[in-house]
Amino acid sequence: MQELSIDSVNQSFANREVLSSVYLNCKIGEVVGLLGRNGSGKSTLLKIIFGSVKANFKYLSINNKIYDKGYLSRNLSYLPQDNFIPNQITVLQAINTFCKKRQAELTQIDFVINHLKAKFYNLSGGERRFMECLLMIYSDTDYILLDEPFSQLSPLWIEELKKHINKAKADKGFIITDHYYQSILDISDRIVLLHNKCNYTINHENDLVTHGYLLGFTA
Repeated sequence: MQELSIDSVNQSFANREVLSSVYLNCKIGEVVGLLGRNGSGKSTLLKIIFGSVKANFKYLSINNKIYDKGYLSRNLSYLPQDNFIPNQITVLQAINTFCKKRQAELTQIDFVINHLKAKFYNLSGGERRFMECLLMIYSDTDYILLDEPFSQLSPLWIEELKKHINKAKADKGFIITDHYYQSILDISDRIVLLHNKCNYTINHENDLVTHGYLLGFTA
């Protein structure tokens, strides 16, 4: 089965338990939205899956193979909250590194065409974030972890990113977390909430109120 799954995740920092027996999975062809209040462990969970943070305990499986760190599978891409492309790299060099299989597709996007020769230090904060998101969405891996992809982006760019995610998910699986929860609700096939150190399946927006993530609906 083509699936990324992580089970029995336990993690503590300075004797404070952050995650307790957390389970999360993602199949090819779906977008899983990960919600939770500040400090609930969303970013920590993504880092544990990728392998940049070591959990107290976890069981990580990617396409039926067990991995200690997700990046060792070479089938997992991760967008952190902070910029990760070196300043001196050009957009074209980054595409050649991350997106060999879908390079032709990526270089048909107007924004990319107009910035192929630009180095990342020449891009504005929003432009850089948008480009880094596109690089991960069109990267050569089956599974994509996106941590706060919509931050720093204008509403128009957020909507464009959603379109690219919907297009790419035909043969990829996405796990996405962001404080722009409405965008997560819009783009996701399933929603998982991290709350009180555990994971909860969200079937309706009302469930976010029940679990204390939202105080109520807004008109």
